[in-house]
This record gives sequence, C-alpha cells and structure tokens, in this order.
Amino acid sequence: MERRHFLGAGALAGASTLVTRRAWAHEPVPRQAAPAFAFEEATVGALQERMQRGELTAAALLQAYLERIDALDRGGPQLRHVIETNPEAAETAARLDAERKAKGARGPLHGIPVLLKDNVGTADRMETTAGSLALVGARPARDAFLVERLRAAGAIILGKANLSEWANFRSTHSVSGWSARGGQAKNPYVLDRNPCGSSSGSGAAVSANLCALAVGSETDGSIVCPGSANGVVGIKPTLGLVSRAGMVPLSHSQDTAGPMARTVRDAAVLLSVLAGVDPRDAATAPGAGKSMSDYTQACRPEALGGARIGVARKFFGKDARVDHVMDGVLDVLKKAGAVLVDPVDLSPGSEYEQGELDVLLYEFKADLNAYLAGIPGARVKTLADCIRFNDEHRAVEMPFFGQELFLQAQEKGGLDSADYLKALANNRRLAGAEGIDAALQKNSLDAILAPTGGPAWLTDLVNGDHFTGVSSSTPPAVAGTPAITVPAGFVFGLPVGVTFMGAAWSEARLIGLAYAFEQATHHRRAPRFAASVDLGAGEGQPAR
Repeated sequence: MERRHFLGAGALAGASTLVTRRAWAHEPVPRQAAPAFAFEEATVGALQERMQRGELTAAALLQAYLERIDALDRGGPQLRHVIETNPEAAETAARLDAERKAKGARGPLHGIPVLLKDNVGTADRMETTAGSLALVGARPARDAFLVERLRAAGAIILGKANLSEWANFRSTHSVSGWSARGGQAKNPYVLDRNPCGSSSGSGAAVSANLCALAVGSETDGSIVCPGSANGVVGIKPTLGLVSRAGMVPLSHSQDTAGPMARTVRDAAVLLSVLAGVDPRDAATAPGAGKSMSDYTQACRPEALGGARIGVARKFFGKDARVDHVMDGVLDVLKKAGAVLVDPVDLSPGSEYEQGELDVLLYEFKADLNAYLAGIPGARVKTLADCIRFNDEHRAVEMPFFGQELFLQAQEKGGLDSADYLKALANNRRLAGAEGIDAALQKNSLDAILAPTGGPAWLTDLVNGDHFTGVSSSTPPAVAGTPAITVPAGFVFGLPVGVTFMGAAWSEARLIGLAYAFEQATHHRRAPRFAASVDLGAGEGQPAR
C-alpha cells in the first residue's frame, strides 16, 4: 500500500498546484460502511500481551493501521484525520520486532503506533506545519522533546494528525478541524458534524481506530473538546508536566501537549512517557519530582470512594440534554461513594475571558517569531511573513475564513508591554488563586466536575463554528492546572464528556477518579460513521 504524503515539500511551486487542495472541502459525504477491523477498540495492554506471546508483531500491527487509514481516511468516508503517514515507520517496526526478540520489550509502548498532532516537530521525512502550507518544507533540526521520549520508549511514530490550522488561532470565524494541508476533518460518529478543537484529528483518529494512541495539544479546550465530541479520553496536563520544546507554539503560558486515547488506562500509559523535565523548556523545571513514572498505578476502580468532588454549576444550564447526561454522572459518583459538594463557586471565570485573548495575542506573535527563527529552510520567518503568505495564497489558505487573529496579534507589542503583564497576572490570579485553587481549598476537594462540552455541531464552512455554549475548559487552561475528560453518555448518538479538574500536579488523582467512573459506566462506543444524526436513537443512546 502506498503510504503517501498528502503534500510534498515541492508542491508549492505555484499557486495552480495549491488550488487543488480546495476540492477536499467540497466532497460529498459517502455512506459507505466501515470495513471490519481486527484491532477495533484494542487497548495498549491487549496489544502488548499479544506481541509478548508472539501472536502479533509491530510490523503487522502497523500495517493494519496503515490499511485502516487507507480505507477510511483516504477512502470510504474520507475522514481526513491523518495529514500524512510516516515513511520510516515500517523500518522502525522491523527494528523494534528484532529488538523484542533479542532483548525483550522496552516498556508498554514498545511497538505501539502513535499519531502526532501536526504541530509536534519531528526531525525526519515528515512535515511539521500546524496544518499550514506556509510551513511545508520547514523541517526542524531536532525532534520535539516528547517525540524523543516516545522513540526511546519504543513507540512507532505512525504519522501526523490533521488539526485546526495554526491551532485554531487564525480567524474569529474559523471552522474547527479544517487546515489547508489536511482539508476538513469529520466527526466519526456523524460525518456531517464537527470533531471540535484544534486537536480534532488526534481525537477523531483515536476514536475511529486509525491509531492506538495520539498526542494532542491544548491552549484552551483543544484536547478536552475533541475528547468529548469524539467519545475518547483526553488529558490536559499541568503546565510544565510535558515539554513544549520543538512544538509549533501558540502561548507559552497556556500551551501543553497531552494524551488522547480510548481508555483512561491507555491515556495514563502515554502520559507516563510524555511527562518529564526538559532543559529546553523552563516551564518543566517546577515539575521535578512531581510526576509519576507510571500513571497507571492511579487506575483503581475504587478511587471514587470517599473522594470529595465539587460540582461547578456555572457550566450547567446551557443545554438540558447535557444536563440530563450530567445527572446520570452525579448518580454514578454518589453510588460509588463520592461525596459531592454541590455547588462550588468558580464565578471569577467570566472576568478574564477578554484578558485571556489579549495574552494569547501577545504571546502568539512573540512565540511564533522565536520558533520560526530557529527552523532551517523556513520560507516564513515571522508572523508578518505568514500573513503575507496567506494573502498571496488566499485561494487555498483562506477559501472559507480569514486571518483576523493573525492581524490582531501582529499589532501587539512585546512581552514587556505593561498591558500584557497586567493581563497575564490578572488571569492567573482569577483562574488560579481565586478560582480553581480557592474552590478546592475552601471545600477540601479532590477535584471539580463539569460537563466538558455539548454534542458536536454541524460543520459549516459558510458561517464557521457553532459552539453550543457548554464548555468548561477555560479555568484550568488559564490557571495551568490539569483536566481530564472521559466519555459520559450520548445526545442523539453524539458523545458528551465529563471533565474532572484539579490542582497543579494532581494528574494521578484525576486519573484515578476518571478511571473509576469509566469502569462504573463503560460509556465509550466505537463510532459507526453515520451520514447524519439518527433522531430515532434517542437522547441517551449511541448511534446505531
């Protein structure tokens, strides 16, 4: 099978070549059923056991995922979750199989294919573009730190996942899951619905069983939203638990990479490898001694017993159907022995929303300019260059929405600006000390609970995203504290997640709570790629 790159480095020879990418957004929604897949919903543990027993090789597993991508992402429903597959993956798999036979496995990720969001740098034959044609050919000289850790753990880098171009920070009217390189990613449950968030391809690909695991990244909602909308687990770690070195940046005060998986245990396996102190990222220094080498130790089915969990009611009341799902969540928690403190107050949240945007605009300009300056061969070296590139290639880069946020960021001053420093300090105080931290301490809580988001909306390339108003991602995003989303139920066949958020470095506690909830409910169901919503499914049922 041809493992092709969707766009090679030489594809930018002229605008006429670029125009061909527009066609992706106009393809009709097929109604073809998904082929049977031998590894559907397979966990990392189960795959590892089969390889240990000699029943499966990394090479065979990789080939199965590549064929799955060819059948569903390139063909069939044309999911557009994967921008490119790794031309070096087969060689890596063969080498890891030989190593296993000679020495045994390095660990739980030995021979496991992992998909990376296309803002995670790899110093190989793949591109690292944040979905933009402007960065094609601008290959980093060194792997991102998290990629180095994955390779050392024996993982196979399967390829790059599609994303909302530039981490969804280009336009005020953008469409989540769209990039000039990847086209429009689709929600695998219902194909005309949106996969949400900038890590849309990572979350949707895991859900569609195109990979065993995926790495996403979040600035505000970009892991937890696609986690919820695609019915998977997503962990947004404490700022600094996972290094950002080698990643295309948005905001150094909020960016973090994190795992996306079909189960909490698998997400914990991946987080165990991603976490670590990195001299290239000063934000990781406070994490020394605070991370776990094996987060699966927190996966205890009895973890909810006696746990004090606050209910953040400010995120309820936006959608009665989501509230109905959350009522079921609360019932499960109480039956499992959790003590619910209902409600808890996170009221300062609305006071820093504009301040958050201001901080992101300042940091995006400064951080992107610094990143581009260090990339050899980049045709764009500054944000201003990116703006110019988009204008010059408007037909393919801006066929549906513009670059209003780029223009706003370009007008900002430096990081020594008094306005920036004031907004940053205010945001951290309101979201952290007077927000999440205050609520946790005042009520002696282990975690705070809220609906992650609403059901996926119809993808609309004319009018942009239609967020439902249900979203709890901002407090932990701005505070730099962890959050985990886990499947909580369905609304007309569309997944809805619940978020557990907590204090800095409390990933293990949150993983335990999420795991116990997952084991008590097992809400995760594999998607069936429906063409449109099945209104006969009922509010609380998965799509048939």
